[in-house]
Amino acid sequence: MNDRRAGVPLRSWLFVPGDSERKQLKALASSADALIFDLEDSVDPAQLPHARARVAAVVAAAAPGTGPQVWVRVNAPASGALREDLASVCAHALPAGVVLPKVNCAREILETAQALEALEAAHPGPRGRIRLLVLVTETPQGLLALPQYPQQLLAAPAVAARLAGLTWGAEDLSAALGATGKRDAGGALTFTFQLARSACLLAAAALGIQAIDGVHTDFRDGAALQRELDEARRDGFSGKLAIHPDQIGPINAAFTPTEAERRHARRVVAAFAAAAGSGVASLDGQMIDRPHLLQAQRILALAEEPRSGP
Repeated sequence: MNDRRAGVPLRSWLFVPGDSERKQLKALASSADALIFDLEDSVDPAQLPHARARVAAVVAAAAPGTGPQVWVRVNAPASGALREDLASVCAHALPAGVVLPKVNCAREILETAQALEALEAAHPGPRGRIRLLVLVTETPQGLLALPQYPQQLLAAPAVAARLAGLTWGAEDLSAALGATGKRDAGGALTFTFQLARSACLLAAAALGIQAIDGVHTDFRDGAALQRELDEARRDGFSGKLAIHPDQIGPINAAFTPTEAERRHARRVVAAFAAAAGSGVASLDGQMIDRPHLLQAQRILALAEEPRSGP
């Protein structure tokens, strides 16, 4: 399994069309933490068999421990194409993970996890190694069901352990609602889309997994991307989806703690180590408690360097 950042939160997730060899080769040379080879929205249905074969070849050729992780966005559970997508992609080797779109309920996540376990059984290695990133707000049903996901998924420990993160999307939800826009005159998300974003963030935190911010669709507008990144990092997201290689550098930078942040986090951890057995510690004349420690540990986890790759 291809794994540039094993055990480290993945910052940048770049979508790559499943049927474009040129774009795939360019993406594989990028500094993205994860590549999402797409069998869904970017592929014409007539080209799906070709795209499946291309992506399967990429998965099989991925060298362990080098380059970005190789993930695959399959078609939605309700599409009728999901199981064939999975069977084709996993025929010779297994991807690092699967991105599951347009989810309507927790049952679809549970059933997909069962399908992945069956596919893993045909390959050497442990069960549970194909991770899941779930797009949880692309349908009205999915958004309404999202508050129940933590209770329902944590009741299935093997499935919960497979979950890498949750992410949200505005484009498909907008189409489903018939919305004429997603932002107000000042550029802020309107209430419904703020709700979707926040619900994703809260559910991911409740599950103890990554919350990944959605795509910024205008890849030429670097200033707007940076505003979204600043807001995402501020609010607690630990990564972001990308649609263009030029977005990778800013995304990686935004979700990599600064040296000052790392230095302070190390001091917080050291203060608690010196106060072993106590729920509070003192730093620079101020009392700090467990939330400060958790935040410091989170920063140090984000600060870990890639283990290999360009």
